[in-house]
Amino acid sequence: MSSYHWDWSVFTQIADDDRFYYQWLIEGLGWTCKVAVCSFFIAFILGSILGIMRTTENKILQFISNVYVEFFRNIPLIVQLFLWFHVVPEIVPENLGTYIKQDVPAWFLAIIGLSLFTSARIAEQVRSGIMTIPSGQKMAGLALGLTEWQTYLYIRIPMAYRIIMPTLTSESMNIFKNSSVTFAVGVLEVFFYGKQIIEKTAQEYEILTAVALIYIFVALCANIIMSLIEKYTRVPGFIAKGSK
Repeated sequence: MSSYHWDWSVFTQIADDDRFYYQWLIEGLGWTCKVAVCSFFIAFILGSILGIMRTTENKILQFISNVYVEFFRNIPLIVQLFLWFHVVPEIVPENLGTYIKQDVPAWFLAIIGLSLFTSARIAEQVRSGIMTIPSGQKMAGLALGLTEWQTYLYIRIPMAYRIIMPTLTSESMNIFKNSSVTFAVGVLEVFFYGKQIIEKTAQEYEILTAVALIYIFVALCANIIMSLIEKYTRVPGFIAKGSK
């Protein structure tokens, strides 16, 4: 058996800023939730628009959305974050680049990177949801006098969201976990503070265990919320039947 002695009192030790270390993790949890929730909200809207564009008969819209999805879906998230932080400021006009490097906060660029990465995944899910709907529903809407875009607004999109709710549940959990990557560009989220505490106390087992439990907690909270939404929006016959 391991002879390592676990010391959980590390979280009640005083840090350099006269706070307890557990307060660092709480602050990091706050930033994790802010970055993840804002990114998911933006990704959901942008991904919905792109998903609709991929199902239209307009070749230009299809091309733009397909290029976007393939670009952002096939580049690792951490590479995209470094591009936003280190490459984009150098290729835009000098004044704008200086403004980005000096005045734009790290969390803002992290939200942009995380939301663009996630929106490409949601776009594919929305496209799949729309394509799953029988064409007869679209034809019925057109026969009733609706325009092509009205069939999207009143028939196809509401149904597609209900169909893809399970995958959106997984995506909401993933975005909390993916937010841990933003520590690499200076966002003060949970993992960032965890690394800082490890550097100061050298008690990595306790800190990493606590960080892992925090991520499990927030991911499960997201899962519970989305599962409740899924329960009340489930479409019989399209989604596997869940527990009552």
